[in-house]
Amino acid sequence: MTTDPLLVFDRVALRRRRERAARRWGDQAFLKREIATRLVERLDDVRRDFALALDLGCHGDEVAMALEGRATMQSLVRADLGLGFAQKARGPALVADEEALPFAPGSFDLVLSAMALHWVNDLPGSLIQIARVLKPDGLFLGAMLGGGTLWQLRSALTEAESEIEGGLSPRVSPFADLRDAAGLLQRAGFAMPVADGEAIDIEYENALALMRDLGAMGEANLVIERRRGFSRRTTLLRAAEIYAERFANPSGRVTATFEVLFLHGWAPAPSQPKPLKPGSAAHRLAEALGTTERSAGEKAGR
Repeated sequence: MTTDPLLVFDRVALRRRRERAARRWGDQAFLKREIATRLVERLDDVRRDFALALDLGCHGDEVAMALEGRATMQSLVRADLGLGFAQKARGPALVADEEALPFAPGSFDLVLSAMALHWVNDLPGSLIQIARVLKPDGLFLGAMLGGGTLWQLRSALTEAESEIEGGLSPRVSPFADLRDAAGLLQRAGFAMPVADGEAIDIEYENALALMRDLGAMGEANLVIERRRGFSRRTTLLRAAEIYAERFANPSGRVTATFEVLFLHGWAPAPSQPKPLKPGSAAHRLAEALGTTERSAGEKAGR
């Protein structure tokens, strides 16, 4: 237990789970592969080259594979919290903590991160560090799980635990909301921040299969104040029943929703376009609209 309000996630447990997940990652890489593909596709709208890029949270090299064949990027450094994933990389890689980046300021032209930043305790602090390691006019593209992730599982577990155990404990980790994402980028010092979200729906045989997959991916609950020890079997079975009753498809399988937040921001540079200062417009809005301009407080028709 901790009394520090900034420590939400158990990063020690996360590192252990990353190491276990790395051993059989090929069987669990489907979600990371899909998110990495969607993230890299956003580079198609950027008309410039990047000499040196960083993949922060590389897992099984899914971002590198999605980048293959793109001439806009020359060299890629991989970094991951887990040694097992860093060792599996097919290029230069190191073990690095997203909360304490070991890179000099202005090191990279591009930073990509898929499915890593939703586990940091100080997301604004991590974004500030990412902005710092970018060169002026460098680009950050990130993808992280958002607050709508696994809402079906959250609902089923809450009802089952309340019904059987007479109380509630944190069972699904809290993540950032889309409405806050662009503001976080701006607070971190990024220019032209943009955030958007997409939902990825994945079908499972049942809720228990979903929970097994989350554990194998290292994406299970990591809240520090989570209940320690094994969950009651009766609670999990009841949650699976509720899940099937409410969220089953006609085929009998169930759907799990993963909300993905895509973050886009540039390191500030003098060459970037600047917003106009108030009062500097060359033409009045009233002229463009074909109306008569009135001073503040003047009523129409007077």
